[in-house]
Amino acid sequence: MQFLSDNAAAVHPRVWQAMRDADAPQPPYDGDALSQGLDTAFSELFGRPCAVLWAASGTAANCLALATLVPPHGGVICHRAAHIEHHEGGAPAFFTHGAKLILGEGDGAKLTPDEIGRIRGGIARDVHEVQPHAVSITQTSELGCTYSPAEIAGIAASAREHGLKLHVDGARFANAVAFLGCTPWEACQGADTLAFGCIKNGGMSAEALVLFDPELADLARLRRKRAGHLQSKGRFLAAQLLAMVEGELWLENARAANAAARELAGAAGGRLLYPVEANEVFLALSPAERTALRAQGFAFYDWGEDAARLVTAWNADPGHVRSLAEAIGGL
Repeated sequence: MQFLSDNAAAVHPRVWQAMRDADAPQPPYDGDALSQGLDTAFSELFGRPCAVLWAASGTAANCLALATLVPPHGGVICHRAAHIEHHEGGAPAFFTHGAKLILGEGDGAKLTPDEIGRIRGGIARDVHEVQPHAVSITQTSELGCTYSPAEIAGIAASAREHGLKLHVDGARFANAVAFLGCTPWEACQGADTLAFGCIKNGGMSAEALVLFDPELADLARLRRKRAGHLQSKGRFLAAQLLAMVEGELWLENARAANAAARELAGAAGGRLLYPVEANEVFLALSPAERTALRAQGFAFYDWGEDAARLVTAWNADPGHVRSLAEAIGGL
Protein backbone atom coordinates (compact mmCIF):
# COMPACT_ATOMS: atom_id res chain seq x y z
CA MET A 1 0.00 0.00 0.00
CA GLN A 2 2.00 2.86 -1.43
CA PHE A 3 2.23 6.30 0.19
CA LEU A 4 5.84 7.04 -0.72
CA SER A 5 5.27 9.73 -3.34
CA ASP A 6 2.80 10.97 -5.93
CA ASN A 7 5.67 10.48 -8.39
CA ALA A 8 5.01 6.76 -8.06
CA ALA A 9 1.37 7.06 -9.17
CA ALA A 10 0.02 5.76 -12.44
CA VAL A 11 -0.34 7.87 -15.57
CA HIS A 12 -3.94 9.00 -16.05
CA PRO A 13 -5.75 7.20 -18.92
CA ARG A 14 -6.64 10.51 -20.57
CA VAL A 15 -2.95 11.44 -20.64
CA TRP A 16 -2.08 8.08 -22.23
CA GLN A 17 -4.82 8.62 -24.81
CA ALA A 18 -3.55 12.10 -25.62
CA MET A 19 -0.08 10.71 -26.29
CA ARG A 20 -1.50 7.97 -28.51
CA ASP A 21 -3.46 10.59 -30.44
CA ALA A 22 -0.22 12.55 -30.90
CA ASP A 23 1.51 9.54 -32.46
CA ALA A 24 1.39 10.79 -36.04
CA PRO A 25 3.91 12.66 -38.22
CA GLN A 26 4.29 16.28 -37.13
CA PRO A 27 7.05 18.89 -37.35
CA PRO A 28 9.80 18.10 -34.81
CA TYR A 29 10.96 19.87 -31.66
CA ASP A 30 8.29 22.44 -30.71
CA GLY A 31 7.02 23.13 -34.22
CA ASP A 32 4.03 20.80 -33.92
CA ALA A 33 0.45 21.99 -33.48
CA LEU A 34 0.21 20.72 -29.90
CA SER A 35 3.31 22.59 -28.71
CA GLN A 36 2.16 25.68 -30.57
CA GLY A 37 -1.18 25.49 -28.76
CA LEU A 38 0.27 25.64 -25.25
CA ASP A 39 0.45 29.45 -25.11
CA THR A 40 -3.26 29.78 -25.87
CA ALA A 41 -4.35 27.01 -23.50
CA PHE A 42 -2.41 28.36 -20.53
CA SER A 43 -3.25 31.99 -21.29
CA GLU A 44 -6.91 31.01 -21.03
CA LEU A 45 -6.24 29.07 -17.83
CA PHE A 46 -4.50 32.00 -16.12
CA GLY A 47 -6.59 34.75 -17.70
CA ARG A 48 -3.57 36.64 -19.03
CA PRO A 49 -1.04 36.33 -21.84
CA CYS A 50 1.76 33.89 -21.16
CA ALA A 51 4.28 31.79 -23.03
CA VAL A 52 4.70 28.10 -22.20
CA LEU A 53 7.58 25.71 -22.80
CA TRP A 54 7.41 22.02 -22.03
CA ALA A 55 10.19 20.43 -20.01
CA ALA A 56 10.87 16.82 -19.09
CA SER A 57 11.19 17.30 -15.32
CA GLY A 58 10.42 19.70 -12.53
CA THR A 59 14.14 20.28 -12.02
CA ALA A 60 14.51 21.35 -15.64
CA ALA A 61 11.48 23.64 -15.46
CA ASN A 62 12.65 25.29 -12.24
CA CYS A 63 16.23 25.72 -13.34
CA LEU A 64 15.45 26.97 -16.83
CA ALA A 65 13.18 29.55 -15.21
CA LEU A 66 15.89 30.67 -12.78
CA ALA A 67 18.51 30.77 -15.53
CA THR A 68 16.19 33.05 -17.50
CA LEU A 69 15.73 35.42 -14.54
CA VAL A 70 19.15 35.39 -12.85
CA PRO A 71 22.67 36.04 -14.23
CA PRO A 72 25.63 33.83 -13.25
CA HIS A 73 26.88 36.42 -10.77
CA GLY A 74 23.46 36.80 -9.10
CA GLY A 75 21.50 35.11 -6.35
CA VAL A 76 18.09 33.59 -5.65
CA ILE A 77 16.37 34.07 -2.29
CA CYS A 78 14.57 30.88 -1.25
CA HIS A 79 13.57 29.04 1.91
CA ARG A 80 16.19 26.91 3.62
CA ALA A 81 13.99 23.84 3.00
CA ALA A 82 13.38 24.63 -0.68
CA HIS A 83 13.44 21.81 -3.19
CA ILE A 84 15.93 23.75 -5.32
CA GLU A 85 18.29 23.72 -2.32
CA HIS A 86 17.90 20.14 -1.09
CA HIS A 87 16.66 17.92 -3.91
CA GLU A 88 17.96 19.15 -7.24
CA GLY A 89 21.59 18.09 -6.95
CA GLY A 90 23.07 21.52 -7.57
CA ALA A 91 21.13 21.93 -10.82
CA PRO A 92 20.23 25.60 -10.17
CA ALA A 93 23.93 26.54 -10.10
CA PHE A 94 24.59 24.31 -13.12
CA PHE A 95 21.81 25.85 -15.26
CA THR A 96 22.54 29.44 -14.17
CA HIS A 97 26.32 28.95 -14.54
CA GLY A 98 26.98 29.77 -10.92
CA ALA A 99 24.14 31.78 -9.36
CA LYS A 100 23.93 31.38 -5.58
CA LEU A 101 20.93 30.28 -3.50
CA ILE A 102 20.47 32.68 -0.56
CA LEU A 103 18.61 30.83 2.18
CA GLY A 104 15.87 32.20 4.41
CA GLU A 105 13.60 30.99 7.21
CA GLY A 106 9.85 30.76 7.78
CA ASP A 107 7.24 28.51 9.36
CA GLY A 108 5.95 25.68 7.20
CA ALA A 109 8.86 26.15 4.77
CA LYS A 110 7.26 29.42 3.61
CA LEU A 111 8.99 32.74 3.09
CA THR A 112 7.40 36.02 4.20
CA PRO A 113 7.78 39.58 2.91
CA ASP A 114 9.59 40.51 6.13
CA GLU A 115 12.09 37.67 5.63
CA ILE A 116 12.75 38.76 2.06
CA GLY A 117 13.32 42.31 3.31
CA ARG A 118 15.62 41.09 6.08
CA ILE A 119 17.75 39.12 3.64
CA ARG A 120 17.92 41.91 1.06
CA GLY A 121 18.74 44.46 3.75
CA GLY A 122 21.59 42.36 5.07
CA ILE A 123 23.42 42.27 1.75
CA ALA A 124 25.70 45.20 1.02
CA ARG A 125 25.08 46.70 -2.40
CA ASP A 126 28.62 46.37 -3.64
CA VAL A 127 30.79 44.02 -5.67
CA HIS A 128 31.90 42.06 -2.62
CA GLU A 129 28.56 40.29 -2.08
CA VAL A 130 26.29 38.28 -4.35
CA GLN A 131 23.31 40.44 -5.26
CA PRO A 132 19.88 38.75 -5.32
CA HIS A 133 17.95 38.95 -8.59
CA ALA A 134 14.97 36.73 -7.83
CA VAL A 135 12.86 35.10 -5.15
CA SER A 136 11.76 31.48 -5.47
CA ILE A 137 8.88 30.02 -3.45
CA THR A 138 7.20 26.62 -3.57
CA GLN A 139 3.42 26.30 -3.92
CA THR A 140 2.66 24.11 -1.99
CA SER A 141 5.70 24.24 0.25
CA GLU A 142 8.04 21.36 0.98
CA LEU A 143 6.09 20.77 4.20
CA GLY A 144 2.71 20.66 2.50
CA CYS A 145 1.69 24.21 3.46
CA THR A 146 -0.04 26.49 0.97
CA TYR A 147 0.48 30.20 0.36
CA SER A 148 -2.86 32.01 0.42
CA PRO A 149 -3.60 34.55 -2.34
CA ALA A 150 -2.93 37.33 0.17
CA GLU A 151 0.42 35.80 1.11
CA ILE A 152 1.39 35.40 -2.53
CA ALA A 153 0.44 39.02 -3.22
CA GLY A 154 2.60 40.12 -0.29
CA ILE A 155 5.57 38.09 -1.52
CA ALA A 156 5.21 39.53 -5.02
CA ALA A 157 4.97 43.08 -3.68
CA SER A 158 8.07 42.57 -1.55
CA ALA A 159 9.98 41.18 -4.53
CA ARG A 160 9.02 44.18 -6.66
CA GLU A 161 9.94 46.58 -3.86
CA HIS A 162 13.45 45.14 -3.83
CA GLY A 163 13.78 44.92 -7.61
CA LEU A 164 13.56 41.12 -7.69
CA LYS A 165 11.80 38.72 -10.02
CA LEU A 166 9.50 36.02 -8.59
CA HIS A 167 9.60 32.33 -9.53
CA VAL A 168 7.08 29.79 -8.24
CA ASP A 169 8.01 26.11 -8.02
CA GLY A 170 4.58 24.59 -8.62
CA ALA A 171 5.32 20.87 -8.50
CA ARG A 172 2.06 20.53 -6.51
CA PHE A 173 0.48 23.74 -7.77
CA ALA A 174 -2.74 21.92 -8.67
CA ASN A 175 -3.09 20.70 -5.08
CA ALA A 176 -2.68 24.26 -3.83
CA VAL A 177 -5.38 25.62 -6.17
CA ALA A 178 -7.71 22.77 -5.21
CA PHE A 179 -7.19 23.49 -1.52
CA LEU A 180 -7.55 27.26 -1.82
CA GLY A 181 -10.57 27.16 -4.13
CA CYS A 182 -9.18 30.19 -5.96
CA THR A 183 -8.30 30.90 -9.57
CA PRO A 184 -4.95 29.64 -10.86
CA TRP A 185 -3.63 33.19 -11.14
CA GLU A 186 -4.59 34.03 -7.54
CA ALA A 187 -2.42 31.11 -6.38
CA CYS A 188 0.68 32.61 -8.05
CA GLN A 189 -0.27 36.24 -8.70
CA GLY A 190 2.67 38.50 -9.40
CA ALA A 191 4.95 35.65 -10.46
CA ASP A 192 7.23 36.12 -13.44
CA THR A 193 7.66 32.37 -13.97
CA LEU A 194 5.90 29.22 -12.77
CA ALA A 195 6.90 25.57 -13.01
CA PHE A 196 3.43 24.05 -13.45
CA GLY A 197 3.50 20.46 -12.19
CA CYS A 198 2.03 17.64 -14.24
CA ILE A 199 4.02 14.48 -13.48
CA LYS A 200 2.97 14.25 -9.80
CA ASN A 201 -0.64 14.83 -10.81
CA GLY A 202 -1.21 12.06 -13.37
CA GLY A 203 1.27 12.97 -16.10
CA MET A 204 4.14 10.86 -17.36
CA SER A 205 7.09 13.00 -18.45
CA ALA A 206 6.08 16.63 -18.89
CA GLU A 207 6.09 19.83 -16.84
CA ALA A 208 5.16 23.30 -18.05
CA LEU A 209 7.43 26.32 -17.71
CA VAL A 210 4.96 29.22 -17.72
CA LEU A 211 6.41 32.67 -18.43
CA PHE A 212 4.00 35.45 -17.52
CA ASP A 213 6.25 37.87 -19.38
CA PRO A 214 6.11 36.35 -22.89
CA GLU A 215 9.18 38.37 -23.88
CA LEU A 216 11.25 36.04 -21.70
CA ALA A 217 10.31 33.06 -23.86
CA ASP A 218 12.97 33.51 -26.53
CA LEU A 219 15.76 33.46 -23.93
CA ALA A 220 14.20 30.46 -22.19
CA ARG A 221 14.05 28.58 -25.50
CA LEU A 222 17.72 29.23 -26.16
CA ARG A 223 18.63 27.99 -22.69
CA ARG A 224 16.42 24.90 -23.06
CA LYS A 225 18.22 23.94 -26.28
CA ARG A 226 21.67 24.60 -24.85
CA ALA A 227 20.86 22.46 -21.80
CA GLY A 228 19.85 19.51 -23.99
CA HIS A 229 16.15 19.68 -23.12
CA LEU A 230 14.70 20.47 -26.54
CA GLN A 231 13.18 17.08 -27.36
CA SER A 232 12.71 16.21 -31.01
CA LYS A 233 9.29 14.64 -30.38
CA GLY A 234 8.09 17.38 -28.10
CA ARG A 235 4.50 16.84 -29.21
CA PHE A 236 4.26 13.98 -26.71
CA LEU A 237 5.09 16.34 -23.86
CA ALA A 238 2.69 18.99 -25.14
CA ALA A 239 -0.05 16.37 -25.44
CA GLN A 240 0.26 15.54 -21.75
CA LEU A 241 0.02 19.16 -20.68
CA LEU A 242 -2.97 19.89 -22.88
CA ALA A 243 -4.78 16.77 -21.66
CA MET A 244 -4.19 17.93 -18.10
CA VAL A 245 -5.52 21.49 -18.43
CA GLU A 246 -8.34 20.92 -20.92
CA GLY A 247 -11.48 19.88 -19.08
CA GLU A 248 -9.88 20.59 -15.66
CA LEU A 249 -8.34 17.14 -15.27
CA TRP A 250 -5.53 18.79 -13.32
CA LEU A 251 -8.00 19.99 -10.68
CA GLU A 252 -10.00 16.75 -10.56
CA ASN A 253 -6.84 14.78 -9.88
CA ALA A 254 -5.62 17.22 -7.24
CA ARG A 255 -8.95 17.22 -5.43
CA ALA A 256 -8.89 13.43 -5.24
CA ALA A 257 -5.35 13.41 -3.84
CA ASN A 258 -6.18 16.16 -1.32
CA ALA A 259 -9.30 14.32 -0.13
CA ALA A 260 -7.26 11.19 0.57
CA ALA A 261 -4.76 13.25 2.59
CA ARG A 262 -7.56 14.82 4.62
CA GLU A 263 -8.83 11.36 5.53
CA LEU A 264 -5.42 10.40 6.87
CA ALA A 265 -5.14 13.71 8.72
CA GLY A 266 -8.48 13.09 10.37
CA ALA A 267 -7.09 9.94 11.99
CA ALA A 268 -3.80 11.52 13.04
CA GLY A 269 -4.96 13.74 15.88
CA GLY A 270 -2.08 15.30 17.77
CA ARG A 271 0.47 13.52 15.61
CA LEU A 272 0.14 16.12 12.83
CA LEU A 273 3.29 18.18 12.51
CA TYR A 274 1.96 20.69 9.95
CA PRO A 275 -1.46 21.67 8.61
CA VAL A 276 -2.63 19.37 5.81
CA GLU A 277 -3.29 21.80 2.96
CA ALA A 278 -2.59 19.58 -0.03
CA ASN A 279 -1.69 15.91 -0.45
CA GLU A 280 1.18 15.54 2.02
CA VAL A 281 0.78 14.45 5.64
CA PHE A 282 3.66 14.79 8.12
CA LEU A 283 3.26 12.77 11.30
CA ALA A 284 5.19 12.33 14.54
CA LEU A 285 5.96 8.61 14.58
CA SER A 286 8.56 6.76 16.60
CA PRO A 287 10.84 4.22 14.90
CA ALA A 288 8.80 1.41 16.49
CA GLU A 289 5.53 2.90 15.20
CA ARG A 290 6.94 3.26 11.71
CA THR A 291 8.07 -0.35 11.82
CA ALA A 292 4.60 -1.41 12.94
CA LEU A 293 2.93 0.40 10.04
CA ARG A 294 5.36 -1.04 7.52
CA ALA A 295 4.73 -4.53 8.90
CA GLN A 296 1.09 -4.01 7.90
CA GLY A 297 2.12 -3.27 4.31
CA PHE A 298 2.28 0.54 4.23
CA ALA A 299 5.14 2.20 2.33
CA PHE A 300 6.21 5.76 3.18
CA TYR A 301 9.33 7.83 3.77
CA ASP A 302 10.89 8.62 7.13
CA TRP A 303 11.22 12.33 7.86
CA GLY A 304 14.00 12.60 10.37
CA GLU A 305 14.32 10.41 13.43
CA ASP A 306 10.79 10.64 14.80
CA ALA A 307 8.54 11.57 11.89
CA ALA A 308 7.20 10.30 8.59
CA ARG A 309 5.83 11.77 5.39
CA LEU A 310 2.76 10.25 3.74
CA VAL A 311 1.85 11.34 0.22
CA THR A 312 -1.45 10.59 -1.49
CA ALA A 313 -1.93 10.55 -5.26
CA TRP A 314 -4.74 11.21 -7.72
CA ASN A 315 -5.47 7.47 -7.88
CA ALA A 316 -5.09 6.66 -4.19
CA ASP A 317 -6.92 3.41 -3.48
CA PRO A 318 -9.82 4.22 -1.08
CA GLY A 319 -9.37 0.91 0.68
CA HIS A 320 -5.68 1.53 1.23
CA VAL A 321 -6.36 5.04 2.53
CA ARG A 322 -9.02 3.77 4.91
CA SER A 323 -6.74 0.98 6.14
CA LEU A 324 -3.87 3.39 6.80
CA ALA A 325 -6.18 5.81 8.62
CA GLU A 326 -7.38 2.97 10.84
CA ALA A 327 -3.82 1.80 11.46
CA ILE A 328 -2.70 5.32 12.44
CA GLY A 329 -5.70 5.68 14.73
CA GLY A 330 -4.85 2.38 16.37
CA LEU A 331 -1.26 3.22 17.26
